[in-house]
Amino acid sequence: MRIAALLFAFFTIAVGMVGIVSPDSLTTLRRLYFATPGRFYTAGAVRFAMELVLILAASSSRWPRTLRALGAVVCLQGLAGTLFGPGRARAILEWEAMHRTLLLAGAVGASN
Repeated sequence: MRIAALLFAFFTIAVGMVGIVSPDSLTTLRRLYFATPGRFYTAGAVRFAMELVLILAASSSRWPRTLRALGAVVCLQGLAGTLFGPGRARAILEWEAMHRTLLLAGAVGASN
């Protein structure tokens, strides 16, 4: 479980770094998984599974309560996006794309 959590952490850092260096390429990638409902729900399931790994790996960390809380918040975020559906999520993505400072702030938060 620890290795899976480390892979998740490296993936999150890499996505954050790409978002800092080239926010447009990250937005383009996000548009790809909003292209079809199947991709959208698959991406949501993968995100939810990654956060469950974080919650399960928290017990062997130095800050288990903090990691569990962060994992739970991001799981709820992923579930909320899935419940809103692809249309609403696409509208939020386009709104974020118009406000580049929000994209950069999110990328900095993801890479830390």
